Amino acid sequence: MAQPSIPIFRSTQILGFLVRTAIAKPKLVLVLVVAALAALAGTITYTGYLVIGVVAEYLGTGRVLAGLLLGVVFARFPLIRERRLRLVGLLPKPVRRPLMVSLVALCLVHFVWHGDNVPALFTGFVTVFLLGFPWLRRTLFDRALASVFKFVPGRRPPKPADDMVIEGEFKEKKE
Repeated sequence: MAQPSIPIFRSTQILGFLVRTAIAKPKLVLVLVVAALAALAGTITYTGYLVIGVVAEYLGTGRVLAGLLLGVVFARFPLIRERRLRLVGLLPKPVRRPLMVSLVALCLVHFVWHGDNVPALFTGFVTVFLLGFPWLRRTLFDRALASVFKFVPGRRPPKPADDMVIEGEFKEKKE
């Protein structure tokens, strides 16, 4: 009995398809990318609005004061010291992302507890995005570098293969 032909999707095939589509219809791809980024920005903005509301509810203040408080906590300002531009903030770099994810996860738990499905979906999506963004950025950056350069960060460069060279090992015997 003949097996049905199932297409095998590999990352190189998908990447090739995306590149061919981008070359064939660049305006359509540009419109789709801008629309996807606008939807992502809107989702994250709405989730920020929801987070400010939940923080205001827990602190017993208004949204304006809660928004200002979160703005001060997460703000970063440029500082020029010794002719170098630096960004300084109230929170150190290793603490920022876990605190953001914790706030959004707290809001997710709050909305699930109260049975608000739509805000829970938005905060759940943003939580997954915040957790997966570093991996996604690193993967896309490595793929882009691999398509331009032969050396990919984190991997050993492939050995050059020459078809005209015959490799062999020789060992000496002791007599």
